[in-house]
Amino acid sequence: MSISICNLNLSLQYILLMITLLLLKVDSRTHPGDIRVLKDLKHGLHPESIAPGSCLSSWDFSVDPCDHIFSDRFTCGFRCDWVASGFFRVTEITLDSVGYSGSLSSTTWNLPYLQTLDVADNSFYGSIPDSLSNLTRLRRLSLSMNLLSGEMPVSLVSLAHLEELYLDKETVSMDPYHQASTLFDNQISGEVPSTLPVSLVELSMRNNKLRGKLPVYVGDLEFLQVLDLSHNNLSGPILSVLFDHPSLQQLTLSHNNFTFLQVPGSVGLTSKLIAFDSSYNDLRGILPGFLCSMPKLSALSLENNKFTGMIPTRYALKVAVPGSKSSSLERLLLGGNYLFGPIPAALVGLKPGSANVSLVDNCLYRCPDTFFFCQGGDQKSLVDCKKRFQPVMPWIRTPN
Repeated sequence: MSISICNLNLSLQYILLMITLLLLKVDSRTHPGDIRVLKDLKHGLHPESIAPGSCLSSWDFSVDPCDHIFSDRFTCGFRCDWVASGFFRVTEITLDSVGYSGSLSSTTWNLPYLQTLDVADNSFYGSIPDSLSNLTRLRRLSLSMNLLSGEMPVSLVSLAHLEELYLDKETVSMDPYHQASTLFDNQISGEVPSTLPVSLVELSMRNNKLRGKLPVYVGDLEFLQVLDLSHNNLSGPILSVLFDHPSLQQLTLSHNNFTFLQVPGSVGLTSKLIAFDSSYNDLRGILPGFLCSMPKLSALSLENNKFTGMIPTRYALKVAVPGSKSSSLERLLLGGNYLFGPIPAALVGLKPGSANVSLVDNCLYRCPDTFFFCQGGDQKSLVDCKKRFQPVMPWIRTPN
């Protein structure tokens, strides 16, 4: 009898213990590891950069974060979702753009359920931490317009679900009333990483200090739809794999030092590109004919390079008389080159507003302001044109 009573007491103690544990579990709805990361993120910032009314100013860890999200304690900045482990886990961190200042290395980023990390347009400084590779479910990473420097960690290639990667620096504003500084933005340096997650859909690293050539492996990023590497110091060829890519739709490589375009094996016929911008580079030779074979291309900018030769009739026809199975060129920007000869007849009949076309600042035989695509700039002087291209332009005569 005494044994039964003893067993009953033990059973009651076990039941009370389980109830206590369950109550504690309900009381702490956010996983302790996630709370630790949120605390480290806030404590790693300079207090003066946490403005009153900002998201982080409302993070008060005297209460459970996920249980008080969007209350007067945790008004914004992150999202929680219930998972099978019995806890709420942090699945998104999206900070407001108020100038938070601090290092992203203040935490080890152990957030295994995080899918979005967006701290863009703030003042985070230092290098990109290797520990971001802990974010194994991450789909979107935006660190744009901060003060980050150094090379991109190779460890980020392990992010097997990453679809969007933004490491941009702010574009310089030409507005005299807007004080934009070019000295206090991301300065990601080195070459384009030798490997990147194959799951990427969008990759933007514009306005940094990337150098070297484009890696051939970009052709292996089979899901990539948007690639923007503009405003860097990249050089060498623009690879043919970008024009034969199975999914790439927008390619922006302007403001670099590329010297030529490789002709794709398909001669552009299989290209998915809708928009291609390689303006402000060092591209030379005649205008590539394969660009007009791209069936979906509707925006083409080759401004401010060193292209020469006459404007191919195919370019003009793709603007004015597109084929039934090909998109028309709604934008054709060829200004700032050394193109010569007459304007193709198909362009002469274009009316203002029918397409965005610019032929200014070339060596064309005649480009009067009566044509809308000749407005906004003069042709180069005969002296400049002769100096560069006398061997191929015997008709040029230096004025007496």
